[in-house]
Amino acid sequence: MKRILIMFAVIVLSGCFSGESRKENVARDEIVDVVSSNPVVAVDQRDDVVPEHSVAELLDREIPGKDFTIGRVLADNAVYTRHYITYVSDGLTISGIMNVPKSTASNPGPWPVLFLNHGYIDPAVYTNGRGLKREQDYFARHGYVVIHSDYRDHAQSDQNPVSRDKVGESGYTRDIIGGIAAFKSLNPDFAHVNQIGLFGHSMGGGVTMRAAVARPEIVQAAVLYAPVSSDYLDNLMRWGLDRIAPEEAAKVKDVDGVWDLDLIAPYSPMTYFDRIQAPIMIHHGDRDADVPIQWSKDTLNRLKALDKDVVYHEYAGEGHEFGPQWTVFMQRSKDFFDQELKGG
Repeated sequence: MKRILIMFAVIVLSGCFSGESRKENVARDEIVDVVSSNPVVAVDQRDDVVPEHSVAELLDREIPGKDFTIGRVLADNAVYTRHYITYVSDGLTISGIMNVPKSTASNPGPWPVLFLNHGYIDPAVYTNGRGLKREQDYFARHGYVVIHSDYRDHAQSDQNPVSRDKVGESGYTRDIIGGIAAFKSLNPDFAHVNQIGLFGHSMGGGVTMRAAVARPEIVQAAVLYAPVSSDYLDNLMRWGLDRIAPEEAAKVKDVDGVWDLDLIAPYSPMTYFDRIQAPIMIHHGDRDADVPIQWSKDTLNRLKALDKDVVYHEYAGEGHEFGPQWTVFMQRSKDFFDQELKGG
């Protein structure tokens, strides 16, 4: 038996119901009320069960990454060049884009590296480099090598060998961890390969959290932009079978078809927040109709309870993708990365 930290909803619910103590059998609003008012405690979890496609499966796992290839020029301007890229991660070829700044007297390089992790876009309509286009441009213009993975099943990437492997977005997380390994192996002279930040929007925020707990030593700073919940139960309750395969959902339910909290815990980044080493900045708009702002507040409180280095910014009137305050949000993110990756 191993003692690990399982935060807030998972912990509280597992101890509040006799007989049904390990099942999610209360309303979502009741869970939120409990989450916001209870501290972190430790509970037992079995060592011998590591669910496939879970966060637990990723912990300290070496994800093979190689053959980072800088391909054709997609765009070129006075400040940076945009390239088509591919690399091999976990045995799959992953496509993407990379923006490389141009050396100037005031910005000579080499430059730190940001991996930008996009949110959910239907793979049927997704195209190379889609998502976070404004952010890709902004960071490249401010002295960062920007790498944006398409993820498996997207654009020209290989298809996932496991049908609809969505539980925990573990496949996408492997793509990012392997991408970092591949880029480090390339070790180009224009990049500081040991100064790496992650920036994740929505589902990509979940990918970012998973990478930060799975391989904390490879992430020096992370920004979460309107991220999904760090408690995977929240995500299941909101999106359910629309985002995961029925056979995967069955793995986190008991014999009666009820969500089982002990089975869900290994899929939740929050279960392993004690492993995080990188400072984190969270941004969320109070008019977000896609991802509840409460989820970011819960993530903030879970990290603060563990004395992690975390900063939270809330934006009045902003939705899931920022509009009027986007420049403020990006300035804050840039300053944060400058501090952590460029030494201020």
